[in-house]
Amino acid sequence: MDINFEYYKVFYFAAKYGNITKAAAALGSNQPNVTRIIRLLESQLNCRLFIREARGISLTEEGRSLYSHVEIAYSHLMNAQEELCMQDTQRCGSVEIGATETALHLFLLSLLHDFKREYPAIRIRIHNQSTPETIKHLINGKFDFAVVTTPFEVPKTFSCVKAMEFHEILVGGTEYAGLCKTPLGPDELKHYPWIGLGRESTTYVFYRNFFIAQDVDLELDMEVATSDLMLPMIENNLGIGFVPKKLAKPLLERGKLVQIRLNCEIPKRSIQIVSDKERGRSLTADTFYKFVKNRGADTTEGCGYKNAR
Repeated sequence: MDINFEYYKVFYFAAKYGNITKAAAALGSNQPNVTRIIRLLESQLNCRLFIREARGISLTEEGRSLYSHVEIAYSHLMNAQEELCMQDTQRCGSVEIGATETALHLFLLSLLHDFKREYPAIRIRIHNQSTPETIKHLINGKFDFAVVTTPFEVPKTFSCVKAMEFHEILVGGTEYAGLCKTPLGPDELKHYPWIGLGRESTTYVFYRNFFIAQDVDLELDMEVATSDLMLPMIENNLGIGFVPKKLAKPLLERGKLVQIRLNCEIPKRSIQIVSDKERGRSLTADTFYKFVKNRGADTTEGCGYKNAR
């Protein structure tokens, strides 16, 4: 029996509302058309489905039997439609992310290619700023989430997930090869020119505190805005500075830089994915957030940050 499935939809709404007029309104149709389709369905099924009453219509025994099946089928169809629509929403739209340069180079760039291959229609806007600036904009709601380097402070309502740890090493240009013979103390290096990220950066605060803990009062001779600028300046023998080992490795292998060893341990730092637990994300943003989070090397919550008071 070849019955138009649209007939079952009309039947479903008529049975659901028990009223032809209300069913027509829900369907975006009109009363005569709904009545006509019900009659056609009854004719093709060779049975009566509704009984007309003073206040509307009610189902016959055959109608109740049919409705028990149609209701389940319609519910499944609507759920499938909603699921597909959600998937479609996840696969398009845009995401606003705040990221430090170190987080971008050490972590984000390596996974963006895979993400874009899986979700080519999603637009990603990455705002590259210092950790304090990024956290400030995240708190103000400008970003969906942030990927930043420690240390930093966030409100207690924020979630922090460690993506990866990284090591930084002290390097210099080839003119500083004489400093590589034996491990040196921070106080032995204070008379050399230092290059580092500016005062507004977390890195500046991190190493400022590191040297204070070593009883060394050290100020930068040259401040740069981004870590990308540090390596060329250090390579050209303008000073020494701390850089992520992963970024320095190619230049060390080519003999463009030398590693200066210290007689004290440099604390590890980490890259963390930060989000506001009290503010919902769009399906698109949540898709990218989960992708980034799952690619993290360590998803231990609450590492490397302090709760702001």
